[in-house]
Amino acid sequence: MYIKRYSVAAFIWIGLVGWYVYAYVSHDTTSIDIFGVHMPMLPVAVWIVAPLVVLYLGSVFHMAFYSMLGSFRLRGYEKDFEKIIDAIIEAYLGKRMRSYNFKTERYKLLGKLLENTTIIPNGDFIGNTGNEKIDKVLRMIDDIKHGKVVDLRPFNLLPDNPLVIQNEKNRFQKGDISAADILANCTKYAESFCQYIYTEYVKTASLQNVLKYKAFLTEESFDIILSRINSKEHPLVIPHEELIEVLKKFEYSKKDYIDLAMRLSKVGMVPEQRMKLFETLSNNNHDEVMDAYLFTLFDLGMIDLADEILQNAHPDEFENFRAYRALKECGKNYSIYLFV
Repeated sequence: MYIKRYSVAAFIWIGLVGWYVYAYVSHDTTSIDIFGVHMPMLPVAVWIVAPLVVLYLGSVFHMAFYSMLGSFRLRGYEKDFEKIIDAIIEAYLGKRMRSYNFKTERYKLLGKLLENTTIIPNGDFIGNTGNEKIDKVLRMIDDIKHGKVVDLRPFNLLPDNPLVIQNEKNRFQKGDISAADILANCTKYAESFCQYIYTEYVKTASLQNVLKYKAFLTEESFDIILSRINSKEHPLVIPHEELIEVLKKFEYSKKDYIDLAMRLSKVGMVPEQRMKLFETLSNNNHDEVMDAYLFTLFDLGMIDLADEILQNAHPDEFENFRAYRALKECGKNYSIYLFV
């Protein structure tokens, strides 16, 4: 556009100069030598405007060259702008392993920042960026947060991506897929999602199915299993052998076993089963489980069995339980919970 304007102005100027020289300076013709080459006879006015024409052509070439360079630079900015839009979208989606190759220095800085950034959109900002691609992703994220199911396949997100996990949870809550189907095909899902589904599943599942998918057992799901023991709603009867098998999932410390004993005292497990459970556990892991076993015996009022264990133990062991037993012999009835 500017070259066209420049050309019109240059032609007018060259024409005016040629006309003025021819009309008011000289009508003569002459010839000159250029680098030893004898040129033909031409009017003086032509020889005057010839350098102007050469200057015009050189300046047009100069402008065209740098205009082309500017065009290439502008195209680089436009391509980098599209890349930065994609980088922002991936930051909103929480994609991992991001790497961008920008041509322009300013976008290189932004790209480097976005490579290690996850953006959490503000709800009031949804759909107001003015960029169609970003607005579409923001609306999709907002839909997931509000319990809707969206198609995330075009974005190639990993199964452990938080948006993917929440989207799958939405599918499960809507009944589009069952817990059994998910647990049977958990290689397609993130482990944390399968653990979440298992936690929901064990609320009503049979003992056979609870044990079938015990690989996804967590403390939370284990608490639910314990709460179902002999409960009125969805009762679950677990032989102590099966419960021991489930406990192998956890690496319990002495305190963890005591916590387990206290939790079992609050559910409807049969006393004989509680005793048998910790007796078996103590035979396999004496040092870690014996405190929990003694707690269970005292809690159930099995004083004779507890006394037998204390008598056979070293005098420095189980001092808290010895203190409880001594107070009980003196007629002091304290809760066993105060001594663990």
